[in-house]
Amino acid sequence: MFTIDLTSRKPIYEQLYNNVVRLISAGVLKPDDKLPPVRMLATELSVNPNTVSKAYKLLETDGYICSAVGKGSFVSPDLSVQNAEKQLALEKVDAKVKSAVALGATKEELLAIINEHFTS
Repeated sequence: MFTIDLTSRKPIYEQLYNNVVRLISAGVLKPDDKLPPVRMLATELSVNPNTVSKAYKLLETDGYICSAVGKGSFVSPDLSVQNAEKQLALEKVDAKVKSAVALGATKEELLAIINEHFTS
Protein backbone atom coordinates (compact mmCIF):
# COMPACT_ATOMS: atom_id res chain seq x y z
CA MET A 1 0.00 0.00 0.00
CA PHE A 2 2.85 2.40 0.85
CA THR A 3 5.83 2.84 -1.44
CA ILE A 4 9.19 4.34 -0.57
CA ASP A 5 11.92 5.34 -3.00
CA LEU A 6 15.20 4.95 -1.13
CA THR A 7 17.06 6.69 -3.98
CA SER A 8 14.90 9.82 -3.76
CA ARG A 9 16.26 13.01 -2.24
CA LYS A 10 12.92 13.47 -0.51
CA PRO A 11 13.07 12.30 3.12
CA ILE A 12 11.33 9.01 3.86
CA TYR A 13 8.94 10.60 6.37
CA GLU A 14 7.80 13.05 3.65
CA GLN A 15 7.29 10.17 1.23
CA LEU A 16 5.13 8.38 3.82
CA TYR A 17 3.20 11.59 4.48
CA ASN A 18 2.56 12.03 0.75
CA ASN A 19 1.56 8.37 0.40
CA VAL A 20 -1.15 8.74 3.02
CA VAL A 21 -2.43 12.01 1.52
CA ARG A 22 -2.58 10.43 -1.95
CA LEU A 23 -4.40 7.36 -0.65
CA ILE A 24 -6.94 9.56 1.11
CA SER A 25 -7.50 11.75 -1.94
CA ALA A 26 -7.89 8.66 -4.14
CA GLY A 27 -10.50 7.28 -1.76
CA VAL A 28 -8.42 4.22 -0.88
CA LEU A 29 -8.26 5.37 2.73
CA LYS A 30 -11.57 6.59 4.07
CA PRO A 31 -12.49 8.42 7.30
CA ASP A 32 -12.06 6.19 10.36
CA ASP A 33 -9.87 3.64 8.50
CA LYS A 34 -7.10 2.32 10.72
CA LEU A 35 -3.51 2.89 9.63
CA PRO A 36 -0.85 0.23 10.19
CA PRO A 37 0.88 0.44 13.58
CA VAL A 38 4.18 2.36 13.53
CA ARG A 39 6.39 -0.65 14.29
CA MET A 40 4.63 -2.91 11.80
CA LEU A 41 4.90 -0.35 8.98
CA ALA A 42 8.53 0.39 9.85
CA THR A 43 9.36 -3.31 9.67
CA GLU A 44 7.43 -3.73 6.42
CA LEU A 45 9.27 -0.80 4.79
CA SER A 46 12.64 -1.56 6.45
CA VAL A 47 12.85 1.91 7.98
CA ASN A 48 13.36 3.25 11.48
CA PRO A 49 10.14 3.39 13.57
CA ASN A 50 10.99 7.03 14.41
CA THR A 51 10.65 7.85 10.70
CA VAL A 52 7.14 6.42 10.56
CA SER A 53 6.29 8.11 13.85
CA LYS A 54 7.44 11.47 12.47
CA ALA A 55 5.23 11.06 9.38
CA TYR A 56 2.24 10.12 11.53
CA LYS A 57 2.82 13.13 13.82
CA LEU A 58 2.88 15.48 10.82
CA LEU A 59 -0.26 13.88 9.42
CA GLU A 60 -1.96 14.35 12.77
CA THR A 61 -0.79 17.96 13.04
CA ASP A 62 -2.20 18.67 9.57
CA GLY A 63 -5.50 16.99 10.45
CA TYR A 64 -5.29 14.00 8.13
CA ILE A 65 -5.19 11.41 10.91
CA CYS A 66 -5.99 11.17 14.60
CA SER A 67 -4.46 8.89 17.18
CA ALA A 68 -6.03 7.16 20.15
CA VAL A 69 -3.71 5.91 22.88
CA GLY A 70 -3.71 2.13 22.88
CA LYS A 71 -5.91 1.91 19.77
CA GLY A 72 -3.73 3.28 16.98
CA SER A 73 -3.95 5.89 14.26
CA PHE A 74 -7.00 6.45 12.11
CA VAL A 75 -7.92 8.60 9.12
CA SER A 76 -9.63 11.65 10.56
CA PRO A 77 -13.44 11.37 10.52
CA ASP A 78 -13.66 15.12 9.82
CA LEU A 79 -11.30 14.99 6.87
CA SER A 80 -12.44 16.65 3.69
CA VAL A 81 -11.33 14.71 0.61
CA GLN A 82 -11.24 18.07 -1.14
CA ASN A 83 -8.46 19.22 1.22
CA ALA A 84 -6.47 16.07 0.47
CA GLU A 85 -6.91 16.61 -3.28
CA LYS A 86 -5.83 20.24 -2.89
CA GLN A 87 -2.67 19.16 -1.05
CA LEU A 88 -1.90 16.62 -3.77
CA ALA A 89 -2.40 19.24 -6.50
CA LEU A 90 -0.10 21.67 -4.69
CA GLU A 91 2.59 18.99 -4.44
CA LYS A 92 2.35 18.40 -8.19
CA VAL A 93 2.62 22.15 -8.87
CA ASP A 94 5.65 22.33 -6.57
CA ALA A 95 7.37 19.50 -8.45
CA LYS A 96 6.67 21.11 -11.82
CA VAL A 97 7.92 24.51 -10.62
CA LYS A 98 11.16 22.92 -9.42
CA SER A 99 11.54 21.25 -12.80
CA ALA A 100 10.88 24.51 -14.68
CA VAL A 101 13.37 26.41 -12.50
CA ALA A 102 15.99 23.72 -13.14
CA LEU A 103 15.40 24.23 -16.87
CA GLY A 104 15.94 27.98 -16.56
CA ALA A 105 12.45 29.41 -16.04
CA THR A 106 12.48 32.77 -14.30
CA LYS A 107 10.37 33.87 -11.35
CA GLU A 108 8.65 36.42 -13.57
CA GLU A 109 7.71 33.77 -16.16
CA LEU A 110 6.26 31.50 -13.48
CA LEU A 111 4.37 34.33 -11.77
CA ALA A 112 2.90 35.41 -15.12
CA ILE A 113 1.47 31.91 -15.60
CA ILE A 114 0.07 31.84 -12.07
CA ASN A 115 -1.42 35.32 -12.38
CA GLU A 116 -3.25 34.28 -15.58
CA HIS A 117 -5.24 31.77 -13.54
CA PHE A 118 -6.32 34.36 -10.98
CA THR A 119 -7.39 37.02 -13.47
CA SER A 120 -9.63 34.83 -15.62
